[in-house]
Amino acid sequence: MDSSATGAGESMVVLPDLRTVGVVPASGASRRMGRAKAAMQLDGRTFVQRVVDALRDGGCVDVIVVVPPDDAAVMSAAHDTGARVVVNPAPGEGPITSMRLAIEQLHEDVDAIAWLPVDYPLVEGDIVRHLRTSMSTQSVDLALPVHEYFMDGVRREKRGHPAVFSRALFAELADPELDGGARSVVHRHLADAAITTVRDPRVVTDIDTPSDYEAVRSGRAPYSDQPPGSAPRGPA
Repeated sequence: MDSSATGAGESMVVLPDLRTVGVVPASGASRRMGRAKAAMQLDGRTFVQRVVDALRDGGCVDVIVVVPPDDAAVMSAAHDTGARVVVNPAPGEGPITSMRLAIEQLHEDVDAIAWLPVDYPLVEGDIVRHLRTSMSTQSVDLALPVHEYFMDGVRREKRGHPAVFSRALFAELADPELDGGARSVVHRHLADAAITTVRDPRVVTDIDTPSDYEAVRSGRAPYSDQPPGSAPRGPA
């Protein structure tokens, strides 16, 4: 059916889909884990494969995985995803270096990046798609999920991943004088961001240590308490 067709007296506004590239920073040293997180597995898929799959399922037209220069396991796992692989020669300078390398690879027709670290392999494509849609419909430059949870009867919030940055923020992210990395850019634009509140601990589950890994494998995740009688809900 022609999406431009409307009935008598009706009008339809078709919002453009943001051409989004997923970016997976996987060049960290994984010191707390003690081994390369990108190559670790959950339910038969590597962390990096799970994150790449989430970004693709969420509508990203391409995915870039940024890897360290000297880790064969991470390099192999990244190539196995079929994503574009970019080597970060100076990963010790922080995740912002991976973001900048990825932005340098983008064509002019890319509207946004969806930033999803390899440490968050539980995220699925529905939240990626929802954030992209929210950015488009609200005409903003930043979209983020916030997990709502309850502990001891007290409502709490925790900001999660992925973060979607529009092209309008690329210059700020690339600024060599930027202090605090992408987090600083998030704080600058947080008041005007599209915030999606969810009860979904996957968006805040950072698997950073062996105990985190074992907890997730056992079906336990942080920030998952719910008030009595409530049911988990996904993106609104």
